[in-house]
Amino acid sequence: MKKRTPALVLLSLLTLSLLGGCNTMRGAGQDIEAGGEAIQRSTY
Repeated sequence: MKKRTPALVLLSLLTLSLLGGCNTMRGAGQDIEAGGEAIQRSTY
């Protein structure tokens, strides 16, 4: 069991890093940016 623990931790970290960089997160950032730009354009 002690040999499996580091492997599970490494696998968990790898999974979290992949989820953090997925296209869904990028798309959400682009949507928020587009909303902010629309607000800026409406104030001119």
